[in-house]
Amino acid sequence: MSTPELSRLFDVRQVEGKQPHLEATELERTALATRFGLVRIDSLVADLDLARHDRTVEARGRLKAKIIQSCAVSADDLPVSIDEELFFRFVPAKTSRVPDEEVEINADDCDEIEYAGTHFDLGEAVAQSLGLAIDPYLTGPGADAARAAAGIGAPEDHGPFATLKGLKRENDG
Repeated sequence: MSTPELSRLFDVRQVEGKQPHLEATELERTALATRFGLVRIDSLVADLDLARHDRTVEARGRLKAKIIQSCAVSADDLPVSIDEELFFRFVPAKTSRVPDEEVEINADDCDEIEYAGTHFDLGEAVAQSLGLAIDPYLTGPGADAARAAAGIGAPEDHGPFATLKGLKRENDG
């Protein structure tokens, strides 16, 4: 298993009251840009507060990033600012799972990240949050012109509702 691009390991036994400031280096930003299919990441910073409850660690804070992303239609470079609240709950890995066993989860379980041993990777959690904050269908001001040049209409001109849109025009006319 390879090391994540933005790895910041913390010892569960020593986190109470810590307020880590994570800032990705140029090398880490370049690797993350490749991972997420971005032109580049100009900055990536997360400030968090950690609180421990037995072997569970909660991390709350904020992620801020400046990225350059390609328009999904024209491939133009688009500057994007990301400002996201973060909340993670790191919990000890469950060891009593049976393969293919059906497991019920509640909404709180969705925020949980399992760790093994005594360390968890706060950097990888931040990196995954960045990945979730990226709009995979981002379009810029040149998207309509690129669609027209390629002979492609706007998204609303295709699909199941395009015919209904055409019928509405006929009835209005």
